[in-house]
Amino acid sequence: MTDASVPHVALLTDAFGRIAETAHRVLRGATADRLTYRPDPEANTVAWLVWHLARVQDDHVADVAGTEQRWTADGWAERFGLPFDVADTGYGHTPEQVAAVRVDAALLRGYLDGVHAATTAYLTTVTAADLDRVVDTRWDPPVTLGVRLVSVVGDDLQHVGQAAYVRGLADRAGV
Repeated sequence: MTDASVPHVALLTDAFGRIAETAHRVLRGATADRLTYRPDPEANTVAWLVWHLARVQDDHVADVAGTEQRWTADGWAERFGLPFDVADTGYGHTPEQVAAVRVDAALLRGYLDGVHAATTAYLTTVTAADLDRVVDTRWDPPVTLGVRLVSVVGDDLQHVGQAAYVRGLADRAGV
């Protein structure tokens, strides 16, 4: 077990923490209408964006950790009741699939918190040498654990920023 005060663990924990904190702010006081607001018929909703960023983090971190995703292990797939395959993370979703994510803020927050807890627990086990371990050979160059974790952080930060923007538009529209 690596100590959370180790620089790389502290840095990654902080980065993933910023995602969760921002998502919590976006979800605070969000009504069903605000969660499903679309400034354009093809735009992503706050609900979809938060669900998707949590699914991607859950999928990718569980894969490198060698654990089951929180989505299935904790019964979130059943609680959400979405019309997607259980392995679906939202990648490449159509506007109709985006619209199908109609869940409340408490459910989104619960799943996100479970994913965040699993991520931070895993990070405490990561050594500096682990960051150079190849975790995906489908790319050239092959992807290391460090690159995968930074990629998840980057993707999730973009999506939580998009969610904050859409939430602001919904608030401004009086939704």
